[in-house]
Amino acid sequence: MTEIALVVGASGIVGSALTRVLAEHTNWKVAGLSRQPNLAPGIIPIAADLQDPAAVASALVGLAPTHLFLTTWSRQASEADNIRVNAAMVRNVLDAVRSARSLRHVALVTGLKHYLGPFEAYGQGSLPQTPFRESQARLEVENFYYAQEDEVFAAAQRDHFTWSVHRPHTITGVAVGNAMNMATTLAVYASVCKATGRPFVFPGSRVQWDSLTDMTDARILARQLLWAATTPAAANEAFNVTNGDVFRWSWMWGRIAEWFDLEPAPFPEQPMPLAAQMADDQPVWTQLAAEHGLVEQDIQRLISPWHTDADLGRPIEVVTDMSKSRRLGFVDFQASDQGFFDVFAQLRAERLIP
Repeated sequence: MTEIALVVGASGIVGSALTRVLAEHTNWKVAGLSRQPNLAPGIIPIAADLQDPAAVASALVGLAPTHLFLTTWSRQASEADNIRVNAAMVRNVLDAVRSARSLRHVALVTGLKHYLGPFEAYGQGSLPQTPFRESQARLEVENFYYAQEDEVFAAAQRDHFTWSVHRPHTITGVAVGNAMNMATTLAVYASVCKATGRPFVFPGSRVQWDSLTDMTDARILARQLLWAATTPAAANEAFNVTNGDVFRWSWMWGRIAEWFDLEPAPFPEQPMPLAAQMADDQPVWTQLAAEHGLVEQDIQRLISPWHTDADLGRPIEVVTDMSKSRRLGFVDFQASDQGFFDVFAQLRAERLIP
């Protein structure tokens, strides 16, 4: 029996990893929806603006997906706007495929802001104790992740499909133009430091430098998405998803420096966020792109310093419990340092970094 997957956000870090995983299985027909689809061979490209319900409905005419994977969001100026826009995007897709009456499962990717709060109140107030567990209650604060979940829950009750929610930590993977891309941001930063002789300085907090933390490889997340969509015991559940190891940034920073043949700088006496460090790096990148024949000269298409600063600047420990999905049979593992190295190697192979 052929399963028909619709991956929303198919050009992003998660969506592109998921389309590759699904394409490895001959019983899956895969369609990828994004504003400007740039997808692997064999994936059906669908272009639509998710904020335009008529455009989404028109683009999905004739498609009868059995499985829907929601892997994208749109950053807005305030959390109120995040809620309004991102809930509507989920609702628009669910409404568009409803008439086909084909859906059996919907998977939604959110993240650890479920436990940490939205960007406007990130890591503030009364937070649950680490490691974060799926059983912990929602925070008493408005959060667009909760609004997205509620759209899925309401549609599932109405249209009788199962659902899963997936909460990754910081995701490593490759996607140009992505709004939250730590691995590529750090790769560009390291490349600039190497080219200019600037010290390779950790941009985050002392707490993050010293505390245990974890990470989520996009390939691990993609495999969990497929597992949950095809495992009856995983139906109607939320799952944390990380690589399965823990580390301290004081160690990982040295590992990343070693890959780029750099010396890691000592922890700085004053905060040195990447947004400030990289504010004027476009001319340096333009020169590097010309010298090395790089395919992307616009540094802003590669980096997201604001997001990397938010993750590395947190004043609290962030560790995620994975025992729920482990008990149900999802036991995949990825060493986090190798996850970074794989991204760096792919970026270099695709001539995105020198």
